[in-house]
Amino acid sequence: MAVKSVDTKDTPDAQLKSFIERFDPKVQTLSRTIRAALRKRLPTNNEFAYDYGTHIVIAYSPTDRSTDGIVSTSWRDDGVRLYFTQGVKLPDPKKLLEGSATRVRYVRVESAKQLAHPDIEAFIAETIKRSPVAVPSEGGGTLVIKPTTASKRAAKKSAK
Repeated sequence: MAVKSVDTKDTPDAQLKSFIERFDPKVQTLSRTIRAALRKRLPTNNEFAYDYGTHIVIAYSPTDRSTDGIVSTSWRDDGVRLYFTQGVKLPDPKKLLEGSATRVRYVRVESAKQLAHPDIEAFIAETIKRSPVAVPSEGGGTLVIKPTTASKRAAKKSAK
């Protein structure tokens, strides 16, 4: 996968690795395996990684804009969540989706195998189907580390 960074000091993969290393080893392992599974499921999507200090978010988008994202993950001390951009519109007869945001819903992910569960796979497939932007059938995604307000503040402090 091609990589692109907003910081020239480290590669995007190195930056993402440093983000992950702040977490408990169990969350580190889980986040890596879930990322690998999502890369396999969405190989043409770009990954947009955000470091919010207390958690890391990676959005998977078929375009060069993270706002076109289909799904995203949030890695936190208390575990990993998989978010569905079209979550409020998804059929959820088993009431598996959590959250109360205006657009997204999520499921807590305990293992990468969970992504292959028929219910989760149905959520992913339906989210792709409902995406206003088609997922490319060819090509490879790029990892992009995006600056956050917190990272911009930290950069200003270190520059002084």
